[in-house]
Amino acid sequence: MSSNADMPTRREFAKLSALTLAGAGSAMIVAGCGSTASSSSDDSGSTGGSSDSGSSSSLRIGMEAAYAPYNWQTDTESEYTIPIEGLDGAYADGYDVQIAKSVAKTLGREPVAVKLAWDGLIDAVKNGTIDLIIAGMTATPEREESIDFTDAYFVETYGLLVRKDSSYADATSLSDFSGAAVIGQKDTIYDEIIDDIPDVNHLTPAASVPAVISAVDNGTADAGTYSQQTTDAVLRSNTDLTNVNFADGEGFTEESECNIGLAKGQDDLLNQLNDALSQISDDERDEMWQGACDRQPA
Repeated sequence: MSSNADMPTRREFAKLSALTLAGAGSAMIVAGCGSTASSSSDDSGSTGGSSDSGSSSSLRIGMEAAYAPYNWQTDTESEYTIPIEGLDGAYADGYDVQIAKSVAKTLGREPVAVKLAWDGLIDAVKNGTIDLIIAGMTATPEREESIDFTDAYFVETYGLLVRKDSSYADATSLSDFSGAAVIGQKDTIYDEIIDDIPDVNHLTPAASVPAVISAVDNGTADAGTYSQQTTDAVLRSNTDLTNVNFADGEGFTEESECNIGLAKGQDDLLNQLNDALSQISDDERDEMWQGACDRQPA
């Protein structure tokens, strides 16, 4: 995901539910891609202490835990999950989590998720509330003024979702959406790319990918932006929706990388993270992504 430095997300993975934007009204993907580090109740996040809190061996990973298939919350522990700090019996799963587990293993540390709102992630890593952001965030020039980023661990492209019964379902170009009401996620590239559409009715952005999907599903918006890498999972979870099949060269041209974010002045850690990422093969990354798409909540 991309956006302004202090107003970053997830789960970004696309990135993406949107990418896969898991389901209307359900925890999903991002994309995409902070202000004050924020925490809340079980629905929006917590930074309360856990058995890992304060341990030098733990690696505290900031994410929304609501941006499938990048990251989501589950009450089932498995080989794919890590605990969510401050939430008893809660775990994080998803593609970001698998990257976090792999990186932490290389560093010899134990990963724990810290569930935060998207716009609180950058401030949280700057002030030490978390060690790393692994949440489908893109290293934009604006964000790089505030924090450092690793090499890419994922690349996403973008498309539009519409209702199957919409007059836009057979559209083949962005120009077909002239005058259409289109929505994206706040403070992410999902919102920014909407202005590529000529004469678009650019709606006030939604707070999350699930909210984008819900707006399209209930007719509040004619279309919503999402990560094309999550197409299969999004449509499987949202049977009333379809993706727009653009003709060659007639859709969005932007691409975004997902990068790990960390506080400035940690060059040794940055080098270690890049080395750890370089050890994850393309085949392993593909397996992680497909597995996350298969497991993500419906």
